Amino acid sequence: MEIKKIQDLDVAGKKVLLRVDFNVAIENGKVQESFKIAAAKETLDYLLNRNCKVAMISHLGRPEGKADPKFSLAQIVSDAENILASKITFVPDCIGEKVKEALESDVETQGIASVLLLENVRFYQGDEANDSEFSRKLVENFDVFVNDAFSASHRDHASVSGVAKILPSAAGLRLQEEIHEMTIIKDHPVSPAVAIIGGAKIETKLPVIKFFEEKYDHILVGGKIANEAIDQKIGFSEKVILPVDFVDDRLDIGLETVSKFKEIIATAKTIAWNGPTGKFEDEKYAKSSNEILEAVIASGAYVLVGGGETLEILEKNHAMDEISFVSTGGGAMLDYLAGNPMPGIEVLEK
Repeated sequence: MEIKKIQDLDVAGKKVLLRVDFNVAIENGKVQESFKIAAAKETLDYLLNRNCKVAMISHLGRPEGKADPKFSLAQIVSDAENILASKITFVPDCIGEKVKEALESDVETQGIASVLLLENVRFYQGDEANDSEFSRKLVENFDVFVNDAFSASHRDHASVSGVAKILPSAAGLRLQEEIHEMTIIKDHPVSPAVAIIGGAKIETKLPVIKFFEEKYDHILVGGKIANEAIDQKIGFSEKVILPVDFVDDRLDIGLETVSKFKEIIATAKTIAWNGPTGKFEDEKYAKSSNEILEAVIASGAYVLVGGGETLEILEKNHAMDEISFVSTGGGAMLDYLAGNPMPGIEVLEK
């Protein structure tokens, strides 16, 4: 798939609507997932270096189309400034006069132009409904749209695909990188190729397990989905390795299973990992996920990791830099690999 890239657009001096994914965990007013915010920095710097006026737009949580302070992006401004090394001006709306006024006021701090962060786009029902009139309101103050949110690109929402049908649009640098790395994992894995699939919701993981069965040598399944697969007596090929023992009430995979998984991981040249193998948020049941992480790093394989919970495992173990590529996408990664529609990317096709 050939897509339109930011490098192909004349963005110099333009007003740019930049779709990012700042849907991050927040505790006591502090951002807990700096990685997703940092992922936007390369594209943001690219635009600022070309004298663009940039407004970042994102969702946060599930406010269900209503303004709710606990889902306001205002609370991440301070942390985002530090992570992105940019002055950020918060705009308490994502459409209308407040956005227009913020774009027209040329705010600078010590000669550095301020980046705008618009309020949560999901405060309006029109986003998730992909309402065409809402899309027009989102773009009315802008010249160009750039999508840099791979993790939201499986959504057919106004702020992802709707606006791209109206403005000159392109993929940001991070989105391009995500697509490149996903293509390696999907179409060009070096054998032996191993997939590790955990977490919950077997209905969302089953299509990607089926994909890996076709392309990979081994699929190691843990977490709640392993329990669901066993309980539902789902049939797989011999490539799929389900747990043979567990800890407590199947809250983690057992020693024999971990040993088997580590033995297979040690042979791998390509590894794709999405989802923890136990209830990792309880330290007692994080043992298998932590041991598998150690084995993955020690394997020397090309490793792609995705999914919010899996990223938490990396962050807790200070292992982000030990992985070949860490994707911002969880559900988007699964949909991309399973061959499901990716509206935010498809709309950018040349």
